[in-house]
Amino acid sequence: MKSSTLALLFSLISAAFSFAQTSATPSFPADWAGAWSGTLHIYGPKGLMNSVQMHLEIHPIDTSKEGRYAFGIVYGSKEQDWRPYELVPVAPERGLWKVDEKNSIVIEGFHYGPKFISHFTVMNSRLMCTYEKQDAETLLFEVYSGTDKPMSTTGNTEHAGEKIPEVNTYPLSVFQRAVLKKQP
Repeated sequence: MKSSTLALLFSLISAAFSFAQTSATPSFPADWAGAWSGTLHIYGPKGLMNSVQMHLEIHPIDTSKEGRYAFGIVYGSKEQDWRPYELVPVAPERGLWKVDEKNSIVIEGFHYGPKFISHFTVMNSRLMCTYEKQDAETLLFEVYSGTDKPMSTTGNTEHAGEKIPEVNTYPLSVFQRAVLKKQP
């Protein structure tokens, strides 16, 4: 009797917690819409290497029937480096979107909780880019990058009767971070 009561109580708490999490989760990308600005800091092994102004513009595209959003990134100024990307829904219910760079490059991105994440390789570099909605006024942008060649490979053996999988470790060369604030 006690175990069935505990199981029922656990089920009700889990359901309530699940509902609270679902209803409190911001709608992506609608709740992210707006103009965001801040300073992108670029770090290497010896510390801060460079800083540049960064802007991110997220707006629904009025003519889109698929629910596309403008996802424009500016480094410095629009004259210096304007990237007029688009955010394209693929399977939003599974968190799957694409960033269409409008030049034949399309990168899948994943919206999980407060983060939008993409992980890809380009020109022998491995990059992970994250955007995190911290609150109504703040987005945190981070990029982790390094070569796509493992710096070490371990495992791939048997140890104490257990098959150990191969594990590759990749170097991190550069870390970038910007705290972006919503503009009026």
